[in-house]
Amino acid sequence: MMSDLFWLTAEQMARLRPYFPESHGRERVDDRRVLSGIIFVNRNGLRWRDAPREYVPAKTLYNRWKRWSDKGIFIRMMEGLATPRAADRKAIMIDATYLKAHRRAASLGEKRRPGTPDRTDERRHEHQAARRDRCEWSSDQLLYDRRTGQ
Repeated sequence: MMSDLFWLTAEQMARLRPYFPESHGRERVDDRRVLSGIIFVNRNGLRWRDAPREYVPAKTLYNRWKRWSDKGIFIRMMEGLATPRAADRKAIMIDATYLKAHRRAASLGEKRRPGTPDRTDERRHEHQAARRDRCEWSSDQLLYDRRTGQ
């Protein structure tokens, strides 16, 4: 359905137009349709071939995305949009609700002397020692044959 699709507005396109590369040779497919399709595919995590036909053919979406990515067009767009204009002073926020941290990141505030093992190393050595103790076999146990029970 057309109502479920994402379309850039005329105002948004006017703001993005300075970042588009010049067309060489024949005229390009409508930039609004292509860019809206690229955003729709990326926003919804679709494969290129699953893009709705209302935009443009999937091959066109992919080719434009690949070409403009290689040229750095999208990076320039993001950088240009991130710098506030004099008339458009708004707070720009980045949502980072999902962050991964290394298991030692919780102890970054602690100051340790160089060469001293951290607690995870101590626990690992304790675990390994306990495991070795459990696995020590006596000479009688080594001679035990399970098949015969003797």
